[in-house]
Amino acid sequence: MKLFFHKLTHWEYWPFQIVYIPIYFLWAYYAIKARTIFFFNSSNPSMKNGGFMAESKKEIYNIIPSQYYPKTELIPEKKYFQNVLSQIEKAQINFPFIAKPDIGLRGSAVKKIQSVDELKDYHNKANFDYLIQDLIPYKNEVGIFYVRFPNEERGKITGIVAKEYLIVEGDGNSKIIDLIKANPRFELQLNALLREYGNQLNEVLKAGEKRNLVPYGNHSRGAKFIDASDKISRQLTVVMNEVCLQIPEFYFGRLDVMYNNWNDLEQGKNFSIVEVNGAASEPTHIYDPKHSLFFAWKELARHITYMYKISVLNHQRGFPYLSHKEGMKQYRLHLEQSTKIVNF
Repeated sequence: MKLFFHKLTHWEYWPFQIVYIPIYFLWAYYAIKARTIFFFNSSNPSMKNGGFMAESKKEIYNIIPSQYYPKTELIPEKKYFQNVLSQIEKAQINFPFIAKPDIGLRGSAVKKIQSVDELKDYHNKANFDYLIQDLIPYKNEVGIFYVRFPNEERGKITGIVAKEYLIVEGDGNSKIIDLIKANPRFELQLNALLREYGNQLNEVLKAGEKRNLVPYGNHSRGAKFIDASDKISRQLTVVMNEVCLQIPEFYFGRLDVMYNNWNDLEQGKNFSIVEVNGAASEPTHIYDPKHSLFFAWKELARHITYMYKISVLNHQRGFPYLSHKEGMKQYRLHLEQSTKIVNF
């Protein structure tokens, strides 16, 4: 009951379909104006479906200059396992590393792989193509939302979200599982953590000892999102604009970035892109617990309006919208893939 009331009184945990109810009406309005519900396709012409659905992460990495992201290898579903080992050895990716679906779903099936046995287990379970990616050596992570109109030389940052990982701190007496249960945000992840760690959660941490149980900043995996939009600056905008201008036909989306410290990031040093998300990107700073649902609606509406206007401009430049038939086909493929990942 404690968790039920926590979710009830914190809209950030409400189902996506409920939070977005007012936004559906805005989407319908823009769909009528564009004469298609699939207007998003032309928002980022270099990404499949504009980066809204069924897009391959590896294909997106391929259009990003390689110096900006960690070494990444695509592993096709059911590839012979020895060949997988040969592939990552050739790519010089060492344990531990991250494995994640090529077509992702809000952090589902993302796992830190520590050994050959863990990789083999992941590989045998995966009924989808997945990526193996070098660990990024930086400890901090932010999501930076970037918007640029096709007729402009410079874009802008419209929001920044900082992320606090699911980290427990020992007191010398409590088991890890008890530390998890002491925080409702963490306890909501307990079943997933039990599947991953099992009896390891009975370990007692020393006083002051910290353990990062989910080393990636996904809200659905227990990370806390903090609105850091006050950190938007001219320097950071210049850096992000320089990066994004090197990604062909990229106009709307969120860059998830890991970095050493803020000063370095503003100078364009010691950072790495985790992912670039396209038209499906949310301005995730809305999920800061201090924000009301009305604030979230305002920000969602603002960003969908950006996407619509960019899509229209690109359509006028000759980039087509998806036909209804093809759009529904892509949507069904997306649902099929999502089901596989959720059931992983």
